[in-house]
Amino acid sequence: MIIKTIELNNFRIYRGHNTVDLSQKEGQNIYVISGKNGFGKTTFLMSLVWCLYGQQMHEVDDLYKREIDEKGGYKKYIVTSLNRQAKAEEDPTFSVKLTLTDAIIPALTCSEISIKRTYNTKTATEELEILIDGFENELIRGLSDEKARGEEHFIRDYLLPIEIAKFFFFDAEKIVSLAEVNTNEQRKKLSRAYSEILGIKKYEDTKSEIEETQFRLRARTANAKEREVISTLDAETSRLQQLIEANRQQIEELKDRRIALRFDSDEIQKRLIRFGNLITLEELEALRTSAAALEARLSEVQAELGKSYELVPFAIAASKLSEVVEQVKQEAEFKEVRYKQDNAASIEEKMLSDLAAEVSKVGKEVDGSIHSLYSDAFRMLIKRHFFADAPEFPSDFRLLHDLTESERAQLQALVDNLRLSFREQFKRLHFEYNSVRNELSQVKRRISDSQSLGEDAVVKADRERKRELDEEVERLGEQIGALEYENSAFSNSIVQMEKQLEDLRKKLKSSDQDKEKDVLTEALSQRLRDYINLYKERKKKSLENQILRGLKMLMHKKGFVHNVEVRIMGDLIEIELYNKRGEIILKEGLSKGEQQLYATALLYGLVEESDFDFPVFIDSPMQKFDDQHAENIVKHFYPSIADQVILFPLINKELSAREYALLLPRVAKSYLIVNKDSDESGFEEVAPDQLFERYSTLYHS
Repeated sequence: MIIKTIELNNFRIYRGHNTVDLSQKEGQNIYVISGKNGFGKTTFLMSLVWCLYGQQMHEVDDLYKREIDEKGGYKKYIVTSLNRQAKAEEDPTFSVKLTLTDAIIPALTCSEISIKRTYNTKTATEELEILIDGFENELIRGLSDEKARGEEHFIRDYLLPIEIAKFFFFDAEKIVSLAEVNTNEQRKKLSRAYSEILGIKKYEDTKSEIEETQFRLRARTANAKEREVISTLDAETSRLQQLIEANRQQIEELKDRRIALRFDSDEIQKRLIRFGNLITLEELEALRTSAAALEARLSEVQAELGKSYELVPFAIAASKLSEVVEQVKQEAEFKEVRYKQDNAASIEEKMLSDLAAEVSKVGKEVDGSIHSLYSDAFRMLIKRHFFADAPEFPSDFRLLHDLTESERAQLQALVDNLRLSFREQFKRLHFEYNSVRNELSQVKRRISDSQSLGEDAVVKADRERKRELDEEVERLGEQIGALEYENSAFSNSIVQMEKQLEDLRKKLKSSDQDKEKDVLTEALSQRLRDYINLYKERKKKSLENQILRGLKMLMHKKGFVHNVEVRIMGDLIEIELYNKRGEIILKEGLSKGEQQLYATALLYGLVEESDFDFPVFIDSPMQKFDDQHAENIVKHFYPSIADQVILFPLINKELSAREYALLLPRVAKSYLIVNKDSDESGFEEVAPDQLFERYSTLYHS
């Protein structure tokens, strides 16, 4: 997939209509767009994210979430994207348009796709238009549902899922955050992105659909009581899912309202501080930043504690859990022995039948008692030589749990966690929760103390209004917490009901009429399960090799990273680096430059393994790299990461003339962002080999 053109109209500093042509050139896949700080480089990158994702852009990167929150929510944030001069001239509309070529869309033949998002500040309306070869398409309209229009779904389902957009739009200086992931919530978020980008999710979804089809086939043979159970569980699951979705929408609305109220409260706080002259605005901003970081960390610790509380009953009932584990282990051994014995019995009968046939060929009659004697001896010898080490089970042994291999692994992982790390982790989380909460209280107290002003009527009114706003913010936070807790309980209930349905599915048998369909769906389901396991293992190995290859290619410490291991544990993915002695290299112990190299190698591996062919946009491309690392990045990484790579460097700071010379043979086009006045910047196309010379002429450097 190639971006042919990008068109910005009245978007922030880009006054009027501005077009950047990124048409493809054979053998040249690098495009350079540069300009001085403040001229609109980051704004240009942000415009692309907004064009694709609109009010969901905060899900792409924390940078956008932070900006939106600071402006008091998306509605207040987005109106500030109208160019100031256009606003003064009462032109209320701004837009961003992408034109794509070489896109491969299932069940759709096209040569060009255009995506245009427009916002009108006067009517506060946002429109998204997608044209296929210049026309609207029925496929896109058919994707609409209660949650979003078809155009929004089309972008997320067919072009670039929002979960993985951060891997294609990234700030090379800030991607070190990938090396600093340390909470379970952060790991889960990244794991979901890995699952999406590596293509695992689509196979998991297909398997679930096939298993659901099989269950519906078998449900036809259910008796009245079983049908009632199925109907009740289905209805309750559907009801809870609707409640979860309704709660999610309410949570989003409450969060937007809380952001807006917090913004209003902060504005009053600034007025109070200016009036009282107690602390500077810079000190206030530092306190607010600290408070926001502490609140975010407190929320993360609370979430982790919530997960830990779910394990407390298991820790209390450790002895009973051990009995369950032992029972499950015995059941696995029992099923394995039974399978071998059933298989052996089948072979025994065939061999005895063949032996009897051979004896009859020579015309000998064998007495029944002798036949029984030899048969029993034959079975006894097979058991002695093939099943001597097989454990014995009592005749009344029953399968109480009948877990699958995956479920047994999850149970063992739970037990290992309880035995090895749960107690210490629980204590650490409690300690950290109390520490962060106390520190947050101190910071909030300092902010509150700063507004102890005189009895001026205006000041008193502001203080009273701020108190009301803060109380409302607190109340909304409690509502959000209660709804999130409710959703967690609903989700747990759904998991339990799905387990009941799964147990029922195992018990039900298909009718003679559906027997062939049942056999086919079971075979497909099993093949998919086997394939998913193989696919995960293959992707795991391939990703390990790609990351290691990237590190070896980029790092000048030869042999520093000897091995890379990707560990998949349930819904978590952990990536470990090892030195040549087999010791884990702590990522938090790496220098910032080394962390950036690791994150860059990880991105390289993920994009290489991705099923999504989308251009890669890189801001601040050469930050924190020394000369040799920068040369490796320029020669080996940027030219090979995608079919189209757009770089946004600061010339002479993030990209030197020497580094650019190495890149030049692969540069298709280059642009300078030229600032005309405080309200307007534009693009000037420059011949790639004249870029540095033209920059020097413009800015006398």
